[in-house]
Amino acid sequence: MSTTASPTTLDTSGLKELLDDGSPVRVIDVRTPGEFEAVHIPGSVNLPLDVLRAQENVTVRHDEPIVLACASGARAEQARNLLESSGATRLRVLSGGVSRWEQDGGAVERGSDVWPMERQVRLTAGLLVLTGVLSSIAFEPLKWIAGFVGGGLTFAALSNTCAMSKVLALLPHNRPKKATDPQSALPTLTDRR
Repeated sequence: MSTTASPTTLDTSGLKELLDDGSPVRVIDVRTPGEFEAVHIPGSVNLPLDVLRAQENVTVRHDEPIVLACASGARAEQARNLLESSGATRLRVLSGGVSRWEQDGGAVERGSDVWPMERQVRLTAGLLVLTGVLSSIAFEPLKWIAGFVGGGLTFAALSNTCAMSKVLALLPHNRPKKATDPQSALPTLTDRR
């Protein structure tokens, strides 16, 4: 198997080797259903980070390795920490996420054209800042919209959370109608096959 950056991560070539060898591995994608619907690794299962957080106790009842994936690795790392605190072992985070997987030539399945959550956050934050600055020309106190967004982004970086992404995840385009119920994916993570 290829070398990885740390014992808690797995690079694209390492995951390709596991999947090509037919090794028993569970790839769990912790992005929103909309992001998962747009593009995902074939055979992966969507179990959004928010669904994992809502579980009081997640007990993994199998010993197969679990590879957690998201857009870039940040949400997957949060999911790994959450699952480790519940006693799960053999957890790895796909280094660079689905974005790196695709850049490195990994196979993907495509659905709708929903932008990744990170891109949606950048657009929304940018529009709010631009609106605040431009509208402050007419009414000076509106400059604080830009300050509020800047403070929110700073807090998001320091706490490794993002309230804006949670709000954006509620929008209809991020919740596809044909997506499976994320709760039904929980046994894929926890139970024996």
